[in-house]
Amino acid sequence: MKIVVTGGLGFIGSHTVVELQNQGFDVVAVDNLSNSSITVLDGIAKITGTKPLFENIDLRDKAVVHDFFKRHNDTVGVIHFAASKAVGESVENPLLYYENNINALVYVLQELTALPQANFIFSSSCTVYGQAETMPITEDASIQPAISPYGNTKQIGEEIITDTAKATHLNSILLRYFNPIGAHSSAIIGELPIGVPQNLVPFITQTAMGLREKLSVFGNDYPTPDGTCIRDYIHVVDLAKAHVVALQRLLTKQNAAKVETFNLGTGTGSSVLEVIQAFEKVSGQKLNYQIVARREGDITAAYANTDKANQVLGWKAETSLEEALASAWQWEQKIRS
Repeated sequence: MKIVVTGGLGFIGSHTVVELQNQGFDVVAVDNLSNSSITVLDGIAKITGTKPLFENIDLRDKAVVHDFFKRHNDTVGVIHFAASKAVGESVENPLLYYENNINALVYVLQELTALPQANFIFSSSCTVYGQAETMPITEDASIQPAISPYGNTKQIGEEIITDTAKATHLNSILLRYFNPIGAHSSAIIGELPIGVPQNLVPFITQTAMGLREKLSVFGNDYPTPDGTCIRDYIHVVDLAKAHVVALQRLLTKQNAAKVETFNLGTGTGSSVLEVIQAFEKVSGQKLNYQIVARREGDITAAYANTDKANQVLGWKAETSLEEALASAWQWEQKIRS
C-alpha cells in the first residue's frame, strides 16, 4: 500500500517513514528541503534497508501537487507533516506560516479526495488548545484563541479537514502532539534544524557541544513551581509509531467517526529547568544558560491526558525524558564528530 509522507525528510517525518517501512508500507517521501537535508534519505535506507521513493517538490505549487498525485494515483493514505513549525518565527513572519501551512494542506486535500481512497493523518499540535484552563489536557478541552500564528494554522487546518470530511469520502485522524524530542536509537537520524534551533532540546545539545555560547531560558516568572514553562516532552520514535497505528486504524476502517482526534504525549509535564537538569545528569555536561525575558507566543503549561490514545489506539509513550535526552545527545555528538 502506497503512503505519501509530506515533510518526509523532516524530524518527525523521517522517523515515521522508518516505522512505516518497518511495517511493510510502500512510502513516497515528499519534501522541499527547506528545513531538512537530503542526507536523511540515506539514513532511512541505512536503518530500514530500503530507500523510500523521494520527490523534492514544494506543496505550495498547486500545479506541482496536481502532477504529483496524477503520477501517484494509487496512493491510499497521506501523512501530512509538511509545515513551518516554530512559534516565535510565526509571530515574526505570519504570512509565511499561513501560506505554507494552509495552502499546502488545501492543495493536498484537493488531490487526495479525487482518489478512490482518501485516508489522511494530520500533524496537529497541542497549540490548538492555547492556554488550556485545566491540566492535563484532554481532547475535549475547549479550543482557546490561538496564541501564535503557528497555533492558528493548526486550528484552521483541523477545521479545513473536518469540513472536507463532511463533504467528501475523506477519513482523517488529527494527532495533537506535545513536544517531540530525541533521535533514533541508531543515532543515524535525528533532529537537524537549519540555522539557530527554535526548539529547546537541540539548543541544549548544541550549547553542550559548544556550538552555542549559552542557552536562553525564556522567563522564570511563570506561575509554575520553578517559574519556567512546563511542557510534555515525547520521544520522536514513540510519536512516529503512533502515526503508523493511526494510519492502520483508517486503512482497516476501525475509525468510529470520519474525523477523530488524539493527544500524543507522555502525560507528564516537565519545566525548562527540569529538562536542563535531566540533560546535565545523562550527559555529564554542565550547561551555560541564562534567564531572559519571556518569548511572545509561549504559554505557561501544556501536558497531555493520553487516556484516549492509550485505550482507543492501543498506543502508549514508552520512553522516559532522560532516555529521550540521552538519544538527542548521542545524535548531536555523532553529527559533530
